[in-house]
Amino acid sequence: MDFVLIFPGQGSQSPGMGKELAAAFPAARDAFDAVDDALGTRLSHLCFEGPADELTLTLNAQPALLAHGAAVWAVARQGLAGRVKAAAGHSLGEFTAYHAAGALTLAAAARLVRRRGELMYECGVARPGAMAAILGHTIEPIEAICDRATAEAALVVPANYNSPGQIVISGEAAGVDRAMALAKEFGAKRAIRLNVSGAFHSPLMESALDGLSQALDRAGFTDARFPVYSNVTADAGTTGGRARELLLKQLTSPVRWTDEVLAMAAAYPEATYVEMGPGAVLGGLLRKIAPQLRTLSCGAPADLEKLMELAAS
Repeated sequence: MDFVLIFPGQGSQSPGMGKELAAAFPAARDAFDAVDDALGTRLSHLCFEGPADELTLTLNAQPALLAHGAAVWAVARQGLAGRVKAAAGHSLGEFTAYHAAGALTLAAAARLVRRRGELMYECGVARPGAMAAILGHTIEPIEAICDRATAEAALVVPANYNSPGQIVISGEAAGVDRAMALAKEFGAKRAIRLNVSGAFHSPLMESALDGLSQALDRAGFTDARFPVYSNVTADAGTTGGRARELLLKQLTSPVRWTDEVLAMAAAYPEATYVEMGPGAVLGGLLRKIAPQLRTLSCGAPADLEKLMELAAS
């Protein structure tokens, strides 16, 4: 059986994440310890115990999700050896995917995503913005809705193409509010403001580009051992230079998750898609985008046991 690894992004974190995993598997505990050492702080304690409001802070949530995804991979890696065909991640999760593919050491990845989180938070403070989820289909394309809202109010753009009927928009608050109203006029079932610290994946993040570019340079990318799909282009690559370029562009570009999943489904229709990390958000999106795919959410010891049974079958 072949496998495709998928790694969640910000929003999937919750107190208790990884605690049972670290207690059950020394390799998982070692992964959390490695992230703690790289950051010089007990991030693992925040993952295991909370509090939720501190864990949710962008500079903590991003390395916490990386640590959990890396811990699952550390346990599963030997059992899946030679069977992983590709990997992908949603926003922050793409960094975890590159670690799993061997393009980034865990310590370098931890420092990189902590810096990314800091820069994104600082950018949100300097240029406040908003994000909202648009649920349901609209008779007017979301791009046209955002263009009209930008002209009538303030800048807003599509940020996450999560699945058919679920798109996140991002930008200045007035633009987001106007786009939400227009989306409902054009048939959206709901338009929901998100609790975020900035307008991620929009031009409002541009002031963070220089700092992220420097952090990416320090990270020391190498070529990936298996293809990693890009949020920016929705296609796969393996070179370290291309990874660095796309992860920088990702900061201000929309996450094309729907196209990415369709591309992977076309390339690996028989594979099992394993969500490595807390929750099952990405598995749910895959079932909406490509319901024929086999999916498995893998964030706890029982999930890993099931994965290893599948790998051995």
